[in-house]
Amino acid sequence: MQKVKWGEYSFKSIFNNIAQGRRLKKDDQISGNIPFVMAGTTNTGIVDYISNPVANFPENSITIDIFGNTFYRDYNFGAGDDTGVYWNSKKEYTKKTMLFFAISMEKSLFGKFDYGKKLRSSQSLNFKMQLPTKNGKIDFEFMESFVADLEAERIKKLDDYLIENGLSNYHLTENEKQALENFENLNWNIFNLEKLFGKSTRGKRLKSTDRISGNLPFITAGETDEGVSAFIGNKVNVFSENTTTIDMFGSAKYRNFKYGGDDHIAVVHTEKLPKLASIFVTTSIHKSSYNGQFNYGRNFYAKDADTLDISLPLKGQKPDYETMETIISAIHKLVIKDVVLYTDKKNRINQHA
Repeated sequence: MQKVKWGEYSFKSIFNNIAQGRRLKKDDQISGNIPFVMAGTTNTGIVDYISNPVANFPENSITIDIFGNTFYRDYNFGAGDDTGVYWNSKKEYTKKTMLFFAISMEKSLFGKFDYGKKLRSSQSLNFKMQLPTKNGKIDFEFMESFVADLEAERIKKLDDYLIENGLSNYHLTENEKQALENFENLNWNIFNLEKLFGKSTRGKRLKSTDRISGNLPFITAGETDEGVSAFIGNKVNVFSENTTTIDMFGSAKYRNFKYGGDDHIAVVHTEKLPKLASIFVTTSIHKSSYNGQFNYGRNFYAKDADTLDISLPLKGQKPDYETMETIISAIHKLVIKDVVLYTDKKNRINQHA
């Protein structure tokens, strides 16, 4: 990379089509098969699948939202008015080239836009991105090679992770098949969270200016990075792995690592449960606590966790944790199946390249 020569290119010199999506309110969205993209990073900005007669943007496009979040799209889609779309209908850029463009565009926009200063595609025509050059022209060969190497590196890491964590086997056992088939016929009961796991614990406030850099994940309210706001070295109360956090908005998350938490976090002590049963319990907590009843005006606290009732499968008069484990194990395999098949396919392609 240090030997590469770089040049600056305007967005409009790369794309002959730069357009803005159009507003489509949530209440007006009709269920369908068209991915509908809006501002945000969750699910790469896909908020719904619709059938409304919206502008159908082409595959092999790049979207940039009002905050500068940039994503490559290899499928047809619709977009809201908070999203700009960039493509070229006269030059057939490859997927790897478009991915490189997307990286360069986001880098050039990083930190420049927010709620107070929103990006509109019409303002971006003369924005510049840096691209590798050779003999005064864009070095497409280098971009192709760079993205291919980067992809191979990521695939290798993903493949190693799957093997290391025992996730490469996606074949369902008979018990797992049976558990999924019987799911609709399970007996369920309502259980109080405090009676199941004892009193929940509230984290303690630690201002960002007082945080010392370290290795301990520190959890605060929010969805970004699963609520992990920093890695600290402060002496704080360390919560056990295999527990569940509920933030001030009622959003529950399973934690498979030791961590600290601020005063907007309640910790439910599920550590004595088997891991997969704890994950099942977390989903039941989230379903009960994250329904819009908690917000900035009414925060969720540990005392709310103690009064929370959740629905769980029943065996006799107790929660059926064994069935919960089997169900989560089956779901993990179903989710990971496409990932395993994807890595296998990529590895075969790389071997024959």
